[in-house]
Amino acid sequence: MQTTAQRFHSREPGAANTAQYAHLVFNTLDQDRSGLLSFEEFVTGLSILSRGSLEEKLRWTFSLYDINGDGCITKEEMTEIVTAIYDLMGKIVEPLLEEDVVLQKVERLFQKMDLNRDGVVTLDEFLDCCLHDDGISRSMGVFDSNF
Repeated sequence: MQTTAQRFHSREPGAANTAQYAHLVFNTLDQDRSGLLSFEEFVTGLSILSRGSLEEKLRWTFSLYDINGDGCITKEEMTEIVTAIYDLMGKIVEPLLEEDVVLQKVERLFQKMDLNRDGVVTLDEFLDCCLHDDGISRSMGVFDSNF
């Protein structure tokens, strides 16, 4: 797996890179860590994102950020996800995104979420921050579905 710095320097300017984000979403959906996505795992994830409560969606998002599944989000994990999201958005977000922009964004998020300043964000800290942030709550609504 490439490091964040390698991905910044190897991507084409303005090009969207979907591979890393797709890999991370797949791992989040693959609840039994089998390397295969069952229909049940797919439907469960889709159901949470389209019809779940705000807290269910936030729990799913936490599991996306908690790459190694240890129950905490580290700055490295958050950097990996934020980088993958910027790569996914390509030139729409930032034509010449520099690595330090991502690191600054992660630092701001950690300042906001790491309530006890222990260097990791727990599920409780994540939920507490996100449930009390109107911007985050509204952004989770993009997954809502009426079907």
